[in-house]
Amino acid sequence: MKAKVTLKELVGTKIIYAVLLVCYYWMWARRDWHPYYETIQNMVVLFTVIFFALQAIRIRRYSKEEKDELAIQNLRRTDAIGLKFMTAAAIMIAFMCAAAFIEAVAAGYALVGMILVLTVIRFILFCVMDSRGV
Repeated sequence: MKAKVTLKELVGTKIIYAVLLVCYYWMWARRDWHPYYETIQNMVVLFTVIFFALQAIRIRRYSKEEKDELAIQNLRRTDAIGLKFMTAAAIMIAFMCAAAFIEAVAAGYALVGMILVLTVIRFILFCVMDSRGV
């Protein structure tokens, strides 16, 4: 695996972090129990450990490579757009909680789901901006 590590790859792997966050929230917030949950939990923990180890190697390799300045600027623009989406979504969830439309567990699922959706949107926006050279 001597291929050059790209910023697009690092941004894309953030989706896996968001999926892991959703999995861990599900493990913490569920109110029922089935025997196969333990197997799912063990698989998620094992995958997390292996993924973090492999990701640390890729990030270390990326830090030693020459940086693409245009891609970094595109990532900053994408993050600015994502911050606006995140702020609007968090305000909507907060108002729904205050008005008692959703309960605490559902608000948690809404928050981690919002993080997952925004991570995917961030990756798509970054890929579009990077491919067009904006």
